[in-house]
Amino acid sequence: MAERCRAVTESDRFVQLMLWLILANALLLGVETYSGVVAAWRPLLKAVEHVFLAAFAVEAVLRIAAHADRPSRYVRDPWNLFDLAIVLLAFLPVAGENATMLRLLRLARVLRAARMLPQLRIIIVAVGKSLPGAVGFALACTLLLYLYAMLGWILFAEADPAHYGSLGRATLTLFLLVTLDGVGETVRAGLAISPWSIFYFASYVLFGSFILVNLLIGVVLNSLDEARRLEEAVLEKAAVPHPQDAASRLRGAIVAARAALDDLESSLEPAATRRIDHRTPEVLEEHAHR
Repeated sequence: MAERCRAVTESDRFVQLMLWLILANALLLGVETYSGVVAAWRPLLKAVEHVFLAAFAVEAVLRIAAHADRPSRYVRDPWNLFDLAIVLLAFLPVAGENATMLRLLRLARVLRAARMLPQLRIIIVAVGKSLPGAVGFALACTLLLYLYAMLGWILFAEADPAHYGSLGRATLTLFLLVTLDGVGETVRAGLAISPWSIFYFASYVLFGSFILVNLLIGVVLNSLDEARRLEEAVLEKAAVPHPQDAASRLRGAIVAARAALDDLESSLEPAATRRIDHRTPEVLEEHAHR
């Protein structure tokens, strides 16, 4: 039973079917944002939503049945738990009564497309793995903004209170400056106050817009590489046959070999019997002469 369900859930046709259902569910959710369409086709839209829910429930049951001989492997896969949680929550009465929660659950189904698309799954895993590095990046940015905001308040608060009159205003000005948006106007305003301000802005742009941004890009690329290696390891592990599967195939091969030997013996027995019967008189005559 588990082998048959596993063959179904791991087949390309099943994966493609579920991907098309997920995309169709996303399309339906987008169509329901138009009030006129909902008013005209409400019964049909509800019926289609029930069909999607039933299809995803059948998928969850098949995946559980596919891991009936190894339930721990089902639990260790976070995608299985995510899919099961979405399906079970959709059947709760509170989800049916709360339209917002129901829409959020239906929106969460779109994320399941990552399970069907390995490249998208790699990106999502990379985003998760880059969070620790992103926290360090955020702390470095906060420290840089604080230091330069305080320095800007000290240098330009009296001459340009609109941008550096307080710590908050100076921080907002420098935060927008990281994107290099309006950097020309900001630098010209600083140069009007003091020509030495060029060192302030140049050093900030160097650290904020180049060094830190490149550091963030490096963290993301490293996480992408790590996620790609993890995905390849998972695929290689999935390609290795499970011991129970190998044992089942071996038993099947043994049974088939035994059946073939039985057929061979049954086909050889009549010929051997006829040959023995034909030679029996000759053998008896030879023994009689001796």
